[in-house]
Amino acid sequence: MPDGRTGGSARAFELLEPLVRAATVRVHAAPGGYDSAGTGPTWGSGFFIAPGWVLTCAHVVGEGGAGVRLAGREVGISFFPGGDTTTTGTVAGRVECVLPERLEERRPGRRALWDLPDLALVRVLAPVTHACVWLTDRARPRLDEAAYFGCTEELGIREITGRTTRLRGLAAGGAAIRLGDDDEIEAGMSGGPVVDLTRGEVVGVVKARRHAGGGGLAVSVSQLRTLPLAATGQTGLYRRVMQAHDLYHYDRHLSDLDSRRTWTDVHDLLPAGEPDPYPDPYGGRGRLTPGERTTLCGLLAELPPPGSSEAVRELAEQARGEEPDATLPAPLSWRDGLGLLHDPPGAGGEAAAMLRYATGVSVADHREPPAPGADEELWDWVRTTAERLWRPLRRELAERHERGLAERERRRRLAAGQAALGRARRPAGRPAGPTVLLEAWAHGWEDVYDWRVSVLAGPARPGRVTPVAAGVRATLAGLPDALRAPLAEGFRRCDTHEAAAVLEVAVAPELFGLAVDEWAVSGGVPVGVQRPVVFRHPDGTGSPAAAGRWARVQAGPLLDQRADCSRGRPRSPSPAWLEGLADTTVPVLCRDPAAEPTLGALHSVRDAGYGVAVCRRPPADPGASCAPFHRGLREELAEAGRGAVLPQRLQALRRRAYGADPDAYWAAGVALVWEDPSRALPEDEPLQGDL
Repeated sequence: MPDGRTGGSARAFELLEPLVRAATVRVHAAPGGYDSAGTGPTWGSGFFIAPGWVLTCAHVVGEGGAGVRLAGREVGISFFPGGDTTTTGTVAGRVECVLPERLEERRPGRRALWDLPDLALVRVLAPVTHACVWLTDRARPRLDEAAYFGCTEELGIREITGRTTRLRGLAAGGAAIRLGDDDEIEAGMSGGPVVDLTRGEVVGVVKARRHAGGGGLAVSVSQLRTLPLAATGQTGLYRRVMQAHDLYHYDRHLSDLDSRRTWTDVHDLLPAGEPDPYPDPYGGRGRLTPGERTTLCGLLAELPPPGSSEAVRELAEQARGEEPDATLPAPLSWRDGLGLLHDPPGAGGEAAAMLRYATGVSVADHREPPAPGADEELWDWVRTTAERLWRPLRRELAERHERGLAERERRRRLAAGQAALGRARRPAGRPAGPTVLLEAWAHGWEDVYDWRVSVLAGPARPGRVTPVAAGVRATLAGLPDALRAPLAEGFRRCDTHEAAAVLEVAVAPELFGLAVDEWAVSGGVPVGVQRPVVFRHPDGTGSPAAAGRWARVQAGPLLDQRADCSRGRPRSPSPAWLEGLADTTVPVLCRDPAAEPTLGALHSVRDAGYGVAVCRRPPADPGASCAPFHRGLREELAEAGRGAVLPQRLQALRRRAYGADPDAYWAAGVALVWEDPSRALPEDEPLQGDL
């Protein structure tokens, strides 16, 4: 241990080192043929985070240059079978994915830093026995004493070693962690784990060292939550891996077959850290014991994963007593919700908050039936654990549980009644949950734009807007790159198991031709193929009759009406003509939204109270007839029957065109204007910079 370490951190390092070394691996070229020795050069390090899954850096598995494809590449993994650090084994692994995804398209030059988060997840290609680390559930680490581990070759001896340092701060909005200069990070240690010595949990992945002197950067393990989004109806890779992580430690904690220390055992032996800054109303009983925490994570992992990130945040808010930090990565698993409950502002301390949260999970509407008795087992554990806390808390939890059961039964009966009446078979409209809101404003008279991405809660919580990210002075050409990560984070927060959240784009009408639906946010698939995309006026509809007209359009039947052309010739609709149309009319505009007469027509349509309209980007051939577009849209509106299903219908059209269906090509560039009066937009605008 370097000089200057406290006695507590030295003891923590002594306890944790065997566990971390047993789970840390050497990454190298894939073993060829019968060669299993893995004696090739070291590319870097990694570590097992769940049975069969290794986490490392993308630049480690990218050894070999820009011509090497990352996802799907086979690599070699040398590790310690069964945690025995005296012998090693080698197995092939396949890179499942890398973060960010754009590394497959664009990589930095030699010796340059790879884009954050610079992570790779490797799936082991054979069943092997190995140890796994304990990952933190905190979205941001505490700045405490830490240790980092990786493969070194000092004195010609290849081995996994660990060194101590202090976490010096965060960078890149919390995605990166600055490591102190207590010791030098060797090249082979890239991809190795960074361990918080105070709490005994892995918080980061070694990324880079400084060119001069010691220290460097690590990537926060919370960036794993940015793994590619799952398709609707499927469990995402992040949730699968974290479920396996928690069940591994739960099973090890319960097992009597192995006498070696587990992570839970070591957590119980770690020296006490700094005093808790928050008062403990339970006289030292205000935190879960390590065994209770491991058990809770295991019981949560035995349940189906949450249907959405917002479901986790809502339960955490109810348990914590205040809204969680909105700047943290979206919580995607039940375990992530526990990470939002550390150091609560009051309401009985951390253990009480976690028990309230677990009670809420036990009565949640799971997206699929849990294993028989799994939710009852979680509640039984909550009730038993609460026995060591105050009686008022036990009574409160019991009341929460009874209310939750009654509410869940009410929702199930309501759903069963709707199905019996045949309503469930009617084509679904747009999801009622939260949506992702993208706003963009022209920056003065310059051709650059300020932007903001938020989560719009909608009718369930009117007026509630949760910020995700914001930026300034982006060009139109630069918007897709600038918004890729913020939009992906917003989608993670809003998507549910049943449906992908709607993307609402609130921009001036001259930007209604912005090709947002063609942007690739995740998986290389256009966002308009993955989810409904709608446009909104920043200041909403402009007529007192808008709410009534909106309701009638939602019910249908729909009528289409050309608003900016007559037999292919441009025209400007008069206000009197627009106001005289039937209330279920959907105005259709076929010309460039940024040019007259269409720009003025869009304003007139809004002023007349039309909350639903259709426009499009102009085709590549300016001489092409608009007749196929109007004909196809008339048929689409007639088949839809009612406005409520239009966002999903137009998404399906984009999906058909993306799948090379010639009958859907007429819909290229179609945009839906959708002014839902129940979803009010924020009233403020971003600042325009310093005066």
